[in-house]
Amino acid sequence: MSYTLYNRPGSGGFVVEAALTLADAPFELIELDSKPGTPLPASFRETNPWCQLPTLILPDGTTMTETSAILVHLALCFPDKRLAPAAGTPAHASFLRWTTFANVNLYEAVLRRGYPFRFTHDSDGHDALRSAAIQRLDEALALVEAHVEGPFLLGEELTVADIYLAMFLVWHHDGIAVPRLTAIKNRVREHPVVGPIWKRHFGDR
Repeated sequence: MSYTLYNRPGSGGFVVEAALTLADAPFELIELDSKPGTPLPASFRETNPWCQLPTLILPDGTTMTETSAILVHLALCFPDKRLAPAAGTPAHASFLRWTTFANVNLYEAVLRRGYPFRFTHDSDGHDALRSAAIQRLDEALALVEAHVEGPFLLGEELTVADIYLAMFLVWHHDGIAVPRLTAIKNRVREHPVVGPIWKRHFGDR
């Protein structure tokens, strides 16, 4: 039995694809014929009624959405692959904190910047929404930057939280200077397993 991952190039499913690959989990990747920043095909609602990516179908047919939830689930399913610190440890608590923080604050700000029409019906307010979203991204990334504990977010070892954060730096390419997070992004981009996936989604960014 294998997983099925729905995504499109350059979208948030990048980190889920990386996690599945690091876990050596069998999966089928279905890439939708759509570009980031544009609506998904209405027919995709049959797979995910909220019509969002990434969407992961588990081996038993269960549908999972919400990137941070998927990452936590995969890390628990494959503990020997060390996608995250061991459950129940202080390091795992930090892992949960920052993956959830990224989903709630970074991802939401990216969506407000890219899809302002989802958050207001007043088209005159789209530019203001984008501006506020960019400021929110800057503030959130600065907070994470201050909590980097080593060469990676949680210390000496790469986790899927690092891969997740690296993705946001690509999306927020005109943001504030965050040298520690940028160094993490570069390590993720050069990782022997994750690097080829990165290049397919983001090129040399």
